[in-house]
Amino acid sequence: MTTQAPAPLHWKLVIDAADPHTQADFWAAALHYTAEDNSALVERLLSAGALPGEATVEYHGRPAFRDLIAVRHPDDPYDPETGTGLGRRLLFQRVPEPKTGKNRLHLDLHPGPERRAEEVARLRALGARVLREVKEPAGQWVLMADPEDNEFCVQ
Repeated sequence: MTTQAPAPLHWKLVIDAADPHTQADFWAAALHYTAEDNSALVERLLSAGALPGEATVEYHGRPAFRDLIAVRHPDDPYDPETGTGLGRRLLFQRVPEPKTGKNRLHLDLHPGPERRAEEVARLRALGARVLREVKEPAGQWVLMADPEDNEFCVQ
């Protein structure tokens, strides 16, 4: 008897943030992703009384959840009824406490060595900062921090 392998799990990376919408704007621009439009879902929940008005904000001219927003790869599928991505996503959720230490998980961006300097300059213009440039026998990259000091690498 042949056993079928289980289907791969769908996942998203959740990132704590003081200001999820500002983080979503940064990372959407940094990755050339799309900020999810959950306005139809938010409006349905508001009209049904399932979501209080104070749990929403206006984001790019449309209603959005106050405490979370995601960005998704523009080519990946999404649910048109909720605006929720069904592929590669980063979800930013508001938390009350500030970041206090080094990330245990980070993103590596891979523009390639020929585009690294150009990408670093572009990301700096978006609000990131360079923490250090690393040159090791195993490779070369730039360690950066996003607007809320989350570390990431540009390979």
